[in-house]
Amino acid sequence: MSHAIHLREVEFTAVRSQGPGGQNVNKVSSAVHLRFDIVASSLPQAVKDKLLHTPDHRITKDGIVVIKAQSSRSRDQNKAEALARLEELIAEASHVLPPRRPTKPTYASKQRRLETKSLRSGIKSNRSKVTV
Repeated sequence: MSHAIHLREVEFTAVRSQGPGGQNVNKVSSAVHLRFDIVASSLPQAVKDKLLHTPDHRITKDGIVVIKAQSSRSRDQNKAEALARLEELIAEASHVLPPRRPTKPTYASKQRRLETKSLRSGIKSNRSKVTV
C-alpha cells in the first residue's frame, strides 16, 4: 500500500556535491538535500509511528527525514532520486506483516528428530573407553 507524498510537504535545498569534479564541483550546487517532516505530514498515524521508531540515521530525533542525493550532475535528477528514496522509505514503513499463526511440528518430524538424536547418542557412546 503506497502513500502519496505531497510536494508541499517536502523541502529541497541545493548544496555543493562532494568528491572529484574539477571546477564544476566548486561552481555548481547540483547536490540536493531533501527534508521531510514526518509529524507534520499527511501520512496515516500508523505509518508516522513506524517511521519515527525506525532506527535509521536519516531520521533525526525531531522526526525529520534528511536525504542527500548527489550521484548525478543534474539537480533535477538528484531531486528525483531523493524523492524515490523517500518513497521507498515510506513504502517500507507502510508494509504490514500478516499475523503469525503458530503451528505444531508433525508427528513424523518428531519421530525423525528422535531418531537422529538416538543415532547421535549411539555414536557418542561408542567413543567412550571399552572395558574388557
